[in-house]
Amino acid sequence: MLTGERKALILDRLRREGRVLAKPLSEELGLSEDTIRRDLRELAGEGLLQRVHGGALPASPALAPLDIRESVSPAGKIAIGRAAAEMVRPGQVVFLDGGTTAIQIARHLPPDLEATVVTHSPAVALELARHPRLVVETIGGRLFRHSMVAVGAAAAEAIGRVRADLYFMGVTGIHPEIGLTTGDAEEAAIKRLLSTQAAETVVLGSREKIGAVSAHKVVGWEAVDAVIVERGTPGLRSVGVTVVEA
Repeated sequence: MLTGERKALILDRLRREGRVLAKPLSEELGLSEDTIRRDLRELAGEGLLQRVHGGALPASPALAPLDIRESVSPAGKIAIGRAAAEMVRPGQVVFLDGGTTAIQIARHLPPDLEATVVTHSPAVALELARHPRLVVETIGGRLFRHSMVAVGAAAAEAIGRVRADLYFMGVTGIHPEIGLTTGDAEEAAIKRLLSTQAAETVVLGSREKIGAVSAHKVVGWEAVDAVIVERGTPGLRSVGVTVVEA
């Protein structure tokens, strides 16, 4: 079997089964395990999968540039944003992450809501500014352009001075075994800190992220209180947190 044929088979197996294990696949194809592992390394280098111990899992489409992500699952993100906005109560202090789904939360908050929303996303802050009764606090720092959010020491210091009732977390990978992941180590650290500083953490789970894995772990399921998913999304009932269908 040619290299291109093997790689196509691996990607097809990932799409159908959600996982590839190097040893069983090498035995099935009558090839060395080193050959399969080399294919996995090359595919991972192209951003087509995420290597894990013993094999590979699907890479997240949410690692694409922001302008491309805006066109992925738009209806689902609107539904999730609306459901998340309904969770916010008057008087609460809320951390709101960056990303396309977080923008939908900002757009769907009631126009008369009186609450405090803290965000490290300039784009989200602009949406929140449309709500005259909200107190909007922005977190500054070095701009991480992929997600258009502030990261780094200055952001971490500011977040550490706030205690929030609720944190809406955006990630690029949501896996029942691996947990919550994202593609950048600094961004993962900021998300972890936001979760630590909040009484409750709610994960925004648009369909393309379910079952996918990125390079940097944010938190495990033990740190999560709920996940909001599109209606009919399978695969998360076993994780031990509340699953809200939007």
